[in-house]
Amino acid sequence: MSPDELHLQIRNLRLEDYEQLKALMDAVYKDIGGSWSQFTIEKLIKDFSEGQFCLEDNGRIVGVALTVKVEYTKFSNPHTYDDLIGHREAILNNKKGDALYGLDVLIHPEYRGYRLGRRLYDARKELCRQANLRAILAGGRIVNYYKYSNELTPSQYLDKVQRREIYDPILTFQLANDFSVKRLLGKYLPEDEKSRGFATLLEWNNFLYEPSDNILTTRIQNVRVGAVQWQMRSVESVEELLKQVEYFVDALSGYQSDFAVFPEFFNAPLMGLTDQSQQMDAIRFLAGYTDLFKREMSQMAVSYNVNIITGSMPLQDGDTIYNVSYLCRRDGSVEEQYKLHITPHEKRDWVIEGGNEVKVFDTDAGRIGILICYDVEFPELGRIMADEGLEILFVPFWTDTRNAYLRVRHCAQARAVENECYVVICGSVGNLPEVESLDVQYAQSAVFSPSDFAFPHDAIMSETTPNTEMLMFSDLNLDELRYLHHEGSVTNKKDRRTDIYEVSRKLIG
Repeated sequence: MSPDELHLQIRNLRLEDYEQLKALMDAVYKDIGGSWSQFTIEKLIKDFSEGQFCLEDNGRIVGVALTVKVEYTKFSNPHTYDDLIGHREAILNNKKGDALYGLDVLIHPEYRGYRLGRRLYDARKELCRQANLRAILAGGRIVNYYKYSNELTPSQYLDKVQRREIYDPILTFQLANDFSVKRLLGKYLPEDEKSRGFATLLEWNNFLYEPSDNILTTRIQNVRVGAVQWQMRSVESVEELLKQVEYFVDALSGYQSDFAVFPEFFNAPLMGLTDQSQQMDAIRFLAGYTDLFKREMSQMAVSYNVNIITGSMPLQDGDTIYNVSYLCRRDGSVEEQYKLHITPHEKRDWVIEGGNEVKVFDTDAGRIGILICYDVEFPELGRIMADEGLEILFVPFWTDTRNAYLRVRHCAQARAVENECYVVICGSVGNLPEVESLDVQYAQSAVFSPSDFAFPHDAIMSETTPNTEMLMFSDLNLDELRYLHHEGSVTNKKDRRTDIYEVSRKLIG
């Protein structure tokens, strides 16, 4: 058959299709009894018409996929084919089911080799997504097992098929369509002599599935991030600097941002209000205002309905100074992330010490993490966060030169690719000669994405003009990350060789 003669389309089965369906099933299933009865098929169409697909070529049915709805907890556990069958061979469809069960997928022998079965599987997957169901389950025959049953157990046969040492026309195809084997089913279809009655319980997870929660508690999937490329400028008072902060929070909120991001040490101009002959005294002076800024920015988060990443500020605890970033949620709650890796400058001039814990935070706009500047240059942190469901990583930074900036930028891009997440870097610009050690700034704030077809070709969602005070916005689709984790061109998270290496936390204290 010449491909240019084909005219293929997928549609739902209709009652009048039975004779064609019967002929197709009789041809394909002659070894296990042929087609279902007309009563069975007509009841299946009446009970769940949207789950019955056929592929036709110029009006001729050449492929079919039959499906029912089932209860996931029941059919994800051991069962037999008869558990799906009721009185008079009526296939049991559970209208309240939370999963699909794949009954049959068959292609006419004359049409094999065109990968038409994949089209039917894709149609079934799309139905699962649109109906917000948990998964697709299926009992898969292992039709070549009879050739090896004298030398291999069913489990050994499955292992060799999965390792592609043996070809099984059904199981190999299902594995290629992102189904995974959950377990082996015995006496699934006793009359199936080729499979010796065995089958595999296969599952395809709908990673977009959301439990039926109240709509007000459902997480946002399209997230708008707003960042302030902050101009360092002299100020006369704390109140003046807080007014600048509120001005930008107001502006970002006006553009309906879900997050407002500030740079590392954004309130450093306040050090110009004190004697700087001793830099340790100056940083402790600045730390004296951290509780005030945390409190005021938390109130802004609530008032302007935006989650605020407060850049970072020095925090004094006893005689120790830390560099801390706060997440001020718009519900009024506050979280903190300490900088873990301290730069030589911070150690030498300000005697800052590092924290001991990296965290991932739940928000109403995704699971997020914060790594302050230098921290993003250590890939272990991003890996730990990704393993805990990180979706957006915020990196407030302060860099004085372009080469320092590029260290942050390139490492941040690497974190986005290797951990399949979005990364937002936000820095400050301008000159502040009256503040020791903070006289020069260089920044180009940006939002980076993973590198795959769903994202920009250069994996840059947005970026600012270098060294210019401005706002930056980027809309991030969290569903695209979920597609990537399961069906990307490459799947970095899923393909890690945790059998030969791992990154883990150490509990301190």
